[in-house]
Amino acid sequence: MVTYIEIYGKQLVKLFNELEFATKSLDFVCILVYTLILITGVTVGVLVIVWLERKVSAGVQQRVGPEYAGPLGIIQSLADGIKLLLKEDVIPSKGDAWLFTVGPAAAVIPVLISYLVIPFNQSIILSDLAIGVFFWVAVSSITPLGLLIAGYSSNNKYSFLGGLRAAAQSISYEIPLALCILSASLLSGSLSTVDIVETQSKYGFMGWNLWRQPIGFIASFISSLAECERLPFDLPEAEEELVAGYQTEYSGIKFGLSYVGSHSNLSASSPFVTILYLGGWDSSIPFLENLGQDSYFPEYSSKYFHVLMSGLGIITTLSKCYLFIFFSILTRWTLPRVRVDQLLDLGWKFLLPIASGNLLPTASFQLLLLN
Repeated sequence: MVTYIEIYGKQLVKLFNELEFATKSLDFVCILVYTLILITGVTVGVLVIVWLERKVSAGVQQRVGPEYAGPLGIIQSLADGIKLLLKEDVIPSKGDAWLFTVGPAAAVIPVLISYLVIPFNQSIILSDLAIGVFFWVAVSSITPLGLLIAGYSSNNKYSFLGGLRAAAQSISYEIPLALCILSASLLSGSLSTVDIVETQSKYGFMGWNLWRQPIGFIASFISSLAECERLPFDLPEAEEELVAGYQTEYSGIKFGLSYVGSHSNLSASSPFVTILYLGGWDSSIPFLENLGQDSYFPEYSSKYFHVLMSGLGIITTLSKCYLFIFFSILTRWTLPRVRVDQLLDLGWKFLLPIASGNLLPTASFQLLLLN
């Protein structure tokens, strides 16, 4: 009798272990699927941003822009990507081949990792970390290291100078950006991106941090442009001064990865500005709150209402993001490029004191509320 019990016990233990392994395997497959969907979405978003920048720039300059590759030229970016994939990959004879390959990858991979903490809706997020916003700051600060590696490994003084400019620019604007993020987080009492949006959505449109932190919003907007190396802060790759900067010796898809990193960084910065200051997925439409309860089909209304609100949240978030991108593109054709000394002065002498001065009253006010 004892022997049968032991046999059945061992079989049950084996069955439970197999079920646990199957559960872990299923979780692993789900993570891979979600990651693949995210990378695909980011890639498509980059193609859309490139097309949008070309069309908006053409409109500003009163020209047509891309129009032959697909309707309105919508697949022009895809055609350029295929062309870069087919081009020859040339490595400088006296450069470091291994670092030359790692540089573009180190500039793109951290940007893709930062999408882990971006919520497009309350439940549409890969990882709701308790330190989500600082995770983005920490990960995005790795990108200039990839640019510096790319410039150094090329064995070209112009490329190395472009990499050094990228590092100096990043250090100058990472600190004010982090202080602005901390100010917005203090108002929400959390570093989670989901909690920051939910705190703003409690009070509707007037509860957005844009109205409570206008100085921080302006400083974050400027720092985000410098972080993404957008005009007027594109000194690391200023064609007129540096012969394309750190990517001078690159060709083929490695040359394209530097632009992919720049545009994907812009597409990552715009959701964070939206989350921190523009209410994220909050659309502030009052009648939608009771739409599900007022339906004539209550047994189906809750499910359909949840799907409706999820879709509305995604559309709202993307609309705010692309509004930020639109203004970033307009800024490119409005302001002239600054000199490197002006760029550093703006970061250290103006934005850093402004961000610090914005943080101190915010922290003091929050302490008064707690007491």
